[in-house]
Amino acid sequence: MLLAIDAGNTNVVFALFEGRDIRARWRIATDPRRTGDEYAVWLLQLLSIEGVAKSDITKIIVGSVVPRAVHNLTVLCEKYFGVEPLISGQGKAEWGIVVDVDQPNSLGADRALNTIAAHAKYEGDLIVIDFGTATTFDAVDFTGAYKGGIIAPGINLSLDALVSNTAKLPRIAIESPESDSVIGRNTESQMLIGVFWGYVAMMEGLIARMRKEIGRPAKVIATGGLAILFDKHTDIFDAVDPDLTLEGLAILAERAAN
Repeated sequence: MLLAIDAGNTNVVFALFEGRDIRARWRIATDPRRTGDEYAVWLLQLLSIEGVAKSDITKIIVGSVVPRAVHNLTVLCEKYFGVEPLISGQGKAEWGIVVDVDQPNSLGADRALNTIAAHAKYEGDLIVIDFGTATTFDAVDFTGAYKGGIIAPGINLSLDALVSNTAKLPRIAIESPESDSVIGRNTESQMLIGVFWGYVAMMEGLIARMRKEIGRPAKVIATGGLAILFDKHTDIFDAVDPDLTLEGLAILAERAAN
């Protein structure tokens, strides 16, 4: 059984794979100071609840955009599972894709993994939108090469900046607006309209510009926690695939084993 670990800026996601199917997944807040022992106390209990023994896990792969977290996750794998983890982008788990940008080594693990999984699952030119701490837009051509993209503040970061830098604006939750009206009748609705519909307008505008620059039809694949929320209010997504990054880890682990 494969344990895939996706260490993002906000959460670390652990997923158990049986083949390409995810049997279980758990998440914990990202903290680079969290030790391998602390991860083990939490994770071993969850595995027990799922009825999975430590010995059932024979392969582990780690993808991380937080370099300081990799050491402690490696300690977790080696000390408690007796498995030397694959580190995505390194050694046997090299990306295996063309990274056609000015600074290939600067490509984040999540974006490389999304590229690998999206190309494996969908045909043609692709634009992958990942709603994480930042929102990224990535261009993947029909050969599977990563061609570049866009990094924008995540919607929650935008909201946090708005609230923390104003004296009277309240903290609100990001949720689906009750109507399509863009004229708010109170402070909270005006904030939600500005953040939510402003974000939809940004996405639609950037996607239109990317498609024009690509010059060929390009499918739009959305991933990340808020993808489903936005999918209800725009028609720009051709597919919503919330597990794309984890599936990229599973594909990379398969390739490393061959």
